[in-house]
Formats: sequence, structure tokens, C-alpha cells
Amino acid sequence: MGASWTLMAWENWTTVTEFVFKGFTDCLDFQVTLFVLFLLIYVTTVIGNLGITAAVWLDSQLQTPMYFFLGHLSFLDLCYSSVVTPKMLLILLSERKTISFAGCFLQLYFYAAFAITECYLLAGMAYDRYVAICNPLRYPILMSKRVCVSLLAGSYAVGLFNSVVFTGFALRVSFCGPDVIDHFFCDGPPLSKLACSDTSLNQILLFAFGGFNEVTTISVILISYGHILFTILRTGSVLGKAFGTCASHLVAVTIFYGTLIFMYLRPSSSYNLGRDKIVSVFYTVVTPMLNPFIYSLRNKELKNALKRTMGRMIISLPKW
Repeated sequence: MGASWTLMAWENWTTVTEFVFKGFTDCLDFQVTLFVLFLLIYVTTVIGNLGITAAVWLDSQLQTPMYFFLGHLSFLDLCYSSVVTPKMLLILLSERKTISFAGCFLQLYFYAAFAITECYLLAGMAYDRYVAICNPLRYPILMSKRVCVSLLAGSYAVGLFNSVVFTGFALRVSFCGPDVIDHFFCDGPPLSKLACSDTSLNQILLFAFGGFNEVTTISVILISYGHILFTILRTGSVLGKAFGTCASHLVAVTIFYGTLIFMYLRPSSSYNLGRDKIVSVFYTVVTPMLNPFIYSLRNKELKNALKRTMGRMIISLPKW
């Protein structure tokens, strides 16, 4: 009896070959409005982050550890925004809002890899500011090119490893229908809602790895800025201006970590997919657009470098 029931269950089992995004709304006019809005945001994201990446790469005055990390932060923002936004724009205009099974998990893998890498890169940037302000005489030694490359490589290694673990365990889950994802990209929580098998192990891994990543990187950031603040208070206002260079980093960290912690480090029972979609838009679409403005708004050195880079690019254009 048990064997025959199992056989019948396998006969009735259907394999999901693609997923359908529910998106934001069924109203066509609102979809067009969202498409135009998100397209403008994405174009601004691409121009802003490519501009900073190019300026850091090409301008000799920006060959310092701070700008080395900032250039790679812009590259990461561009990457993880590009993993989500182009497909989101496509489904806003399409009648069939589908993504293949393989495409969905590739999107999940690269999104997780870039997001986790950015967490560790932000921690590395905080450490760089700590050394620059608290140990300025030893800064060239403590933040040598070799150290900077090692911190960057370590960030990517941790991000890629975590993403392999998350995606690998997500692929162990069975999906037998329905295939409608109540979201605009393939993220862990909405995918787990479609699972036909137990996802408790996946939830434990998310809390364990996610909690470790957040606690580790936030601790580095808090300790670094704690030392910076103590140094400024001890030495007086001489270094007060130096702390101004950290303000943009603190703003970016607060926005990025605030949304990530809200999204992932909470019980699955508290998920509200309608509300979570709005939060997801903020950290996948809006934040990558804001970071170039946050970092360049009060940074004359970066502004001047961007102008010089744009000038070189315009001069190098072919003349007809």
C-alpha cells in the first residue's frame, strides 16, 4: 500500500520548467509608468557607476586605496543592479512574465554573490578609513596595494562561496507547482513559498550564514568608526574634517544594511511579499543609483576626476 501510494505520488508529480513573475500590478497603464521610471533609474545607475569606475581606473590622482575600493563598489552596484533590473523591465512590457528554471537560479546565484561581496567590501572600506585617520603615518604600509587586492579578493571569495551554498541548497528543494513567484526577481523568500518540500534547513542556513556575514561585517564597521570617533574626540577638531570623508560611507552602509537586515534576518512567518517588494526595489534598483551621488556629492576630488574623464572620452570620440 505504501509503495503503491508512493508510485502514484511520483506519477502525479510535475516538474516546474519555468517560473512566472507576478510583478507589481496587473494595470497596464501603471506598468508603463513603472517601466519608464525604472528605465530612467537604471540608465542613471549605469552612467553614474560606470563613470566612477572609469574615473578611478583612468585618473592618476585617484590611485589611492579609498578610490580603489570605491571603484569596485561602483562595479558591484552596477553588476547586481544589472542582474535584476533588465529582466524586471522586460517583464513589465511582456504579456508572458516568465523566466526559465535555470535562468531563475542563475539570477539568484549572481544576485546573492554580488550582494554578499558588497557587504565585505563596505567593511573593507571602513577599515581603510580607520587606518587613514587613526594611523596616518603607517597608512602606506597597512593599506599597501597587496593588502587592498587581498581584501578585495577575500570579499569576492566569501561572496561566491556563500552564493554557492545558498543556491545549492535552494536547488535541493522540490518545486511541483504552482509556478507563480509573487515578486519581480528570483529571491530566496518568495521562491521558498513555492516549495513542495521542507525548507527548514534552508531557513537555518540563511540565518546562520546571513547572520554571520552581517554580524562580522557590521562589527568591523562599528569598531572602525568607534576608533575614528575616539581619535577625533581625543585630538580635537584637527581631524574633524577628515571624518567628513566618512559621512558618505556611513550613509551608504546604513541604507544597504538596513534594507538587507529587514529582508533576510527575520522569521519566514513575518514575510509580507507586497511590502517586501517595495523594500526590494529600494536595495536592488534605487540604492545602486544613489551611491554615485552619495560618494561624489561632497567630494571635489572625485567630481574633478569625473570631469577630466568625461573630457578625455569626448576628445577620443571619432570626428566625422
